Amino acid sequence: MQSEKFLSKKWFVNYGQVIAGSFIIAVGFVYFISPYKLAPGGVYGISIVLHYLYEMYHASLESLTGSSLPDNLDISVAAVCMDIPLCIIGTKILGKSFGIKTVVSFVAMAIFTFILENNWDYSPLVDDVMLSSIFGAVCVGLGSGLIFRTGATSGGTDVISMIFSKRTSIPLGTMVIIVDSCVVILSFVAFQDIKIPLYSFIIIYITGRIVNAAVYGFRNIKTLIIISDKHEEIAKFVLGLDRGGTILYGEGMYTGNKKKVIFTNVNPKEVNLIQQHIREVDPEAFITIIDAGMVVGEGFRNIHDII
Repeated sequence: MQSEKFLSKKWFVNYGQVIAGSFIIAVGFVYFISPYKLAPGGVYGISIVLHYLYEMYHASLESLTGSSLPDNLDISVAAVCMDIPLCIIGTKILGKSFGIKTVVSFVAMAIFTFILENNWDYSPLVDDVMLSSIFGAVCVGLGSGLIFRTGATSGGTDVISMIFSKRTSIPLGTMVIIVDSCVVILSFVAFQDIKIPLYSFIIIYITGRIVNAAVYGFRNIKTLIIISDKHEEIAKFVLGLDRGGTILYGEGMYTGNKKKVIFTNVNPKEVNLIQQHIREVDPEAFITIIDAGMVVGEGFRNIHDII
């Protein structure tokens, strides 16, 4: 993980993003997700389940223990109790890549969640579970994306996913889905309501899309790979759009003919203009259009913005 000089501009920007992201995630969980008992994976999903189970069986627990217990189990408290050992384990197994920003992230998230939930009665802010799920997912996805952009994570079950991914051949993305799905299944077992896991999966999907947009950028950049005998005319047109590109040299697998291949990155509007031009000058051209997750360089994202 790239480190920043203490109190430098980059240090303030990165830690500012971590704090802002933690607050936005807390808003999503407290105001939109937890009121409907939804558990979209992660430590906070587990904590929401524990919060409502404690509420349901509070009297039974007091009877069983023979002592007076707190009336409420805060979601933030349950999350911290899981986050601390997970962070200790993560630091030992994952090493230095598990940075201090991750610790700052989960501590800030717990503090914000504690403040918000203790000034809220857990009633739904939006009287529509689908609308609440969407807004909750947007908050969690946007907040997580801000945190991930700094090179940190929000801690929690992300650590479990990283550890299992490191020790097995399962990709990290797949491992995250598996762990989050286990939490969703736990919510179904706890509450016996099929709608809860279904809405939770919707939150997980939307969150993932928002995280990708926040980390890699909201602009939908397309990569074009163009093979044409009219490559000079097409390249001139691309340059006329104030876009650059690269000429690659290839060879046809079947014919063995030498080919010049245009490789360029453009926005969706420019894709349509280029396709229209190619249709006019060379209808036989071969075009591959790819969604570019991130493009760094002149005309796109500045390399100094990459963590």
